[in-house]
Amino acid sequence: MFNAIQLEKNADNATVAAVRSLDDSTLPVVEPGAVSVAIDYSTINYKDGLAITGKSPVVRKFPMVPGIDFAGTVTASAHADWAVGDPVVLNGWGVGESHWGGLAQKARVSGDWLVRLPASLTPYEAMAIGTAGYTAMLCLLALERQDVTAQAGEILVTGATGGVGSFAVSLLSRLGYRVVASTGKLAESAFLQSLGAAEIIDRATLSGAGKPLQKERWAGVVDTVGSHTLANACATTRYGGTVTACGLAQGMDFPVTVAPFILRGVKLIGIDSVMAPRAVRSEAWSRLATDLDRSAITHIARTVDLAGAIEVAKEILSGSVRGRVVVDVNA
Repeated sequence: MFNAIQLEKNADNATVAAVRSLDDSTLPVVEPGAVSVAIDYSTINYKDGLAITGKSPVVRKFPMVPGIDFAGTVTASAHADWAVGDPVVLNGWGVGESHWGGLAQKARVSGDWLVRLPASLTPYEAMAIGTAGYTAMLCLLALERQDVTAQAGEILVTGATGGVGSFAVSLLSRLGYRVVASTGKLAESAFLQSLGAAEIIDRATLSGAGKPLQKERWAGVVDTVGSHTLANACATTRYGGTVTACGLAQGMDFPVTVAPFILRGVKLIGIDSVMAPRAVRSEAWSRLATDLDRSAITHIARTVDLAGAIEVAKEILSGSVRGRVVVDVNA
């Protein structure tokens, strides 16, 4: 038996979330290459909030165990790459949406979805980083591939108090970039400064309709927000600069013209954390193990149990969660 958050639909077609004790036989069948994992920690991400509250149809089938990431230890393996005792981390691949996910004490997944946990990271640290920190690193790697160096100019991070944003601020500042953090929570300025932000700006300066081209400022952008914010970020990026887009907190729309791209050579790169190939994932986790200031985890993360995760799911959609929430599935 194992404990898990399970999502079901009630008679009114509303999503109901509850902590339940489940039999091991209920774990998904995976063929070929199944790997069973004893989970140590999971997290609550924005997508988990949507799944648990039912605010958006991210769950493809019911019943479902949510949780788009987890860290733990292999307990059984039919996959050539994994043996009992291996420490692993998983992000994405549809877990928590179409395949039972990480908000549970046990999981059974395809071995192709797993990445070896770097030896210098504990399972708790891995989930304090989680999909948010992993996504932030994917953005950083994309900027580096476009030669956006610390000497190139300022980097804008939008949604800076969120999970991806806070890790982006910490990672970029530690590598010598001058980071400007955009947030709607100016009361959290001290928090952002503790992560290394050189300047904090009100998100209102970016979140409204703007001109197709505006004064050039950013050498690079990590955008977690989308909509008008992303459009304005593109319009204010310097000639040849790079904008990475990985979120939609403001909206999925993108009210922009082609002007920044054909007149300034701005590059817009989409960041996908869900289906990224294993080589990219491994590179990201290796860099996180070496580049992340571990003390940032203390400022960014807090811990709840499985029952607490259900309440946090509601809070994260209201925008009241700062940083990361780690879920101790065994508490």
